[in-house]
Amino acid sequence: MEWVIGIVGFVAILVLMGLGAHVSVAIGLPAIVGLFILLGVKPTFEVMSAQVFRLATDYSFTAVPLFLLMGFAAMVSGVTGRAFDAAAVWTGRVPGGLAVAACVASVPIGACMGSGAPATVALSKIAVPEMFRHKYDKGLAAACVASTSTIAVLVPPSIMMVVYAIYTEVSLREMLMAGYLPALVSIALYIAYILLRVKLNPSLAPERPGVAPSWRERLRATWGMWGIAVLFLELFVGLYAGIFTAAETAAVAALTAFILMFAMRKFSWAALRQGFIETAETTAVLFVILIASTFFVTFIGASGLPQMLSEAIVAANLSPYAFVGILILVYLVMGCFLPAIASLLLTLPILLPVMADLDINLIWFGVLFVKMTELGAITPPFGLSMFIVKSVMGDQITYGQLYRGIWPFVVVELLTVGVLVAFPAISLWLPEVMLGR
Repeated sequence: MEWVIGIVGFVAILVLMGLGAHVSVAIGLPAIVGLFILLGVKPTFEVMSAQVFRLATDYSFTAVPLFLLMGFAAMVSGVTGRAFDAAAVWTGRVPGGLAVAACVASVPIGACMGSGAPATVALSKIAVPEMFRHKYDKGLAAACVASTSTIAVLVPPSIMMVVYAIYTEVSLREMLMAGYLPALVSIALYIAYILLRVKLNPSLAPERPGVAPSWRERLRATWGMWGIAVLFLELFVGLYAGIFTAAETAAVAALTAFILMFAMRKFSWAALRQGFIETAETTAVLFVILIASTFFVTFIGASGLPQMLSEAIVAANLSPYAFVGILILVYLVMGCFLPAIASLLLTLPILLPVMADLDINLIWFGVLFVKMTELGAITPPFGLSMFIVKSVMGDQITYGQLYRGIWPFVVVELLTVGVLVAFPAISLWLPEVMLGR
């Protein structure tokens, strides 16, 4: 009956999270108490010390602070703003062009930021005011930017993908490479929706006045992106060609981002100090959360809960696609209330043995997982990305306008997830071809 203790521990975690406890405390405390009950005090401390040592010496984790440092330096250097400016020039007088530009810019900005939330903050400050200035529908403008977090999080160096790869012990290079094509599919469907919506209702995005940009203006705007292009190519070529490991790629990219700060005359000792402080704080928080999660994995495994769930699924004769479909709904709901990392650490210890039994590809599932948790972040009424846009824009937009604008993007995202489920090759082809699998 050890599995009962596992269920009680899982419920205790949900209760602690509901009470506002930090993720590491909510996950770690019930896990430690459960291990004391199941294994005894001395074996528990032996297991915990071994797990802390293993995580502390995991070479892959060094990529996390380096990617975070790169994101900070890129933001300070101003290269993120140039990405949107260039995209806006290229879209010219295309109906809905600024919204399209925000979608396109989410890829290079995501490559600099490393996660969805910072990319949303950056675009909220850059793109939304510009769309408001051109009399775009406020719901469309804000919802478009909030939704770009689901694209940015797929682009290397996605911190969420790094954590997922470390946690599931899949190849970090393969996991990062797997995000490129799904990101392009997301952009294509977003752009198609925006163009169709604006064509049916031109008042949502009035045409920008003035003449169409000349080729000289477009080339000048594109040249302004040289900094972000260098970072993007470093990440792509470094991972693809195998010149560097993922951690070495992160180190080179971080160094390049600081060189860009010098080149663009944005460097200061105060900014450098702030960058190191923010990186250290975020890395420490992630490290403590991952330590707590390893305790939870051991606790859940000792309780026998994953085995019981696996046997129940086998008895129910669920196909892998049916199982993944259920998980998509679960993560959609969880993403509305919990941070992505909390959803990952809560569910994967239970689900990994089941996915192994069903022969589900963990790279493919990782892309779906990241996509679904970010989709939850734009789903009303509690989507984190919507709150970010609202906090940046303040009284310029109401929650009602934002909610009305976001629902069509949620539908587009569900369509995107459906495409990724139906065609796993979209996620798996690039790692297989470029990394020689």
